[in-house]
Order: sequence, then C-alpha cells, then structure tokens
Amino acid sequence: MSDVYDRLIKLLAEGFGLEPAEVSPEDTLGHLELDSLALVELTVAVEEEFGVALSDDDVSQKSTLNQAAQVIEQKAGAA
Repeated sequence: MSDVYDRLIKLLAEGFGLEPAEVSPEDTLGHLELDSLALVELTVAVEEEFGVALSDDDVSQKSTLNQAAQVIEQKAGAA
C-alpha cells in the first residue's frame, strides 16, 4: 500500500482506536463504525496530517479506506 494509506491507517488507529491489523483497504468507513461526527473529526485530522481539506463529497461512510487514501493522495499532489 501507499505511504498515504499507511498514514491514514495510523490516524485511524490513534484517533479512533482501530487496530491496523484488523482493517483492510476494502473496508468502508461506515463498516468501521465511523459516524458523521467521526467523519468530521477524521477530515480535521487529515487536514492536519496531510495539509489537504476534504469535503463531504470526498469521503463518506460508503468510501473504502483505499478510496479515501486515493482522494488524499490526489489532493496532496494537486496542492
């Protein structure tokens, strides 16, 4: 996986108590039980970690971890 994916998993582990070994790139944020408030907290954490802003259209409970990492990577590359 990419460095962005690995850093995203680390953010989720530190901020949301997820075990990195128990998640896969195909898991959705909803499957990981991230509700709308947790998604807002995640977008703030992503902005601090990666320097990119995510909108509601960028990630949702239906987004997989891999999709979220790709969006972050694209936005970071465009910055």
